[in-house]
Amino acid sequence: MTNIGFIGAGKMASAIITGLNQEQFSVHLSGRNVEETQKTAQALGVTAADNHADLIQISDIIILAVKPSVVADILSEYKTEKPIVSIAAGITLADLSTMTTDTQPIVRIMPNINATIQKSTTGIVRNAHVSDDVFATVKAIFESVGSVHELAEKDFGTFTALAGSSPAYIYMFIDAMSRAGVLHGMPKDTSTKIVAETVAASAEMMLKSNENPWTLIDNVSSPGGTTVAGVVSLEQNNFVATVIDAITATIEKNNTMNK
Repeated sequence: MTNIGFIGAGKMASAIITGLNQEQFSVHLSGRNVEETQKTAQALGVTAADNHADLIQISDIIILAVKPSVVADILSEYKTEKPIVSIAAGITLADLSTMTTDTQPIVRIMPNINATIQKSTTGIVRNAHVSDDVFATVKAIFESVGSVHELAEKDFGTFTALAGSSPAYIYMFIDAMSRAGVLHGMPKDTSTKIVAETVAASAEMMLKSNENPWTLIDNVSSPGGTTVAGVVSLEQNNFVATVIDAITATIEKNNTMNK
């Protein structure tokens, strides 16, 4: 059984650990506060280490699940030749190499919060020092909580926006639609459930049909009907351009983090 050590006991680490198959992986956790880490570990059914050094000692693979601003401090204080997996946004393989050694095995990962329900969409890339076996193990860790996409590192900023940050935007869309339901007399909890179910089913329809999104839009839009009236209203209010601007803003922020 592979020993996986998480440095960082926040929301993302908890989300990933919640989805992991713990019959396949032995999971260990260390955070800034020992007492809080022990509580989190107990809730997740994993082992809490007393400190980062102990966690590194017992782990085969170390996952850095901390804020980007503290990655450099951790890597400078705790040296290891074991493979390191970073989920820190905006920190490249080259950046991580300068914080460790020229031969450090490093995998860069970008999961999303849907790991909690084993539906994460995760991006992955490795440097030249990561063996095929280690890379396969890291992929298996994140495949146990969703889908994994091997990417060119130049595309990580875009992936961060499309998969890492976008759940927040999708929740905003769902809330806006459900509030429209409230405006027209429907209870909020009822309208929210209806919209969320429809969004989930619509996404599944797109994945299963392999159709272009606009083909599916046309399929729903009868001539002179209600749907096309709403589509035209969205277009008149720059819906598509607004979404693109939000993704661009996310990418630009990612590209300037920690620089």
